[in-house]
Amino acid sequence: MSQLPALPVTFRPGRTRAVLLTAGAAIFVVITTVALLLEQLGPGEKLSFVFTGALLFAVLALLARVKVVADETGVTVVNIAGRRHLEWAEILQVNLRPGDPWVFLNLSDGTSLPVLGIQPGIAKERAIADARTLRALAEDRSQRDLP
Repeated sequence: MSQLPALPVTFRPGRTRAVLLTAGAAIFVVITTVALLLEQLGPGEKLSFVFTGALLFAVLALLARVKVVADETGVTVVNIAGRRHLEWAEILQVNLRPGDPWVFLNLSDGTSLPVLGIQPGIAKERAIADARTLRALAEDRSQRDLP
């Protein structure tokens, strides 16, 4: 295995994030432009168009916020609806099997945690490399914690 990266390190689905944020901005601009160009709409209706465009952008920005941050204390997983910090010892296995939509962490409490910050959707090679790096970091840190 090559040398591990210096911590902290952040993993994000960069291309997916760029697509989501660009699409969100484009949707907002188009809906707002249409609202302003339609002369038969009243001010309240125009405002509702703009609000809808902003709401759609906010949803796509929420989808784009996913990430994984590995530092000396453990791993912080930021998914769509929440954030969870795990100590290195809690992570038993890092999995990205063929066909998986994202990485899964097998945890010491018997559960599995999806990690949307590493997903092979648009950038499969990047996701595989990130999953291998996270796996190597977890293995290295768990070996350090052994007595």
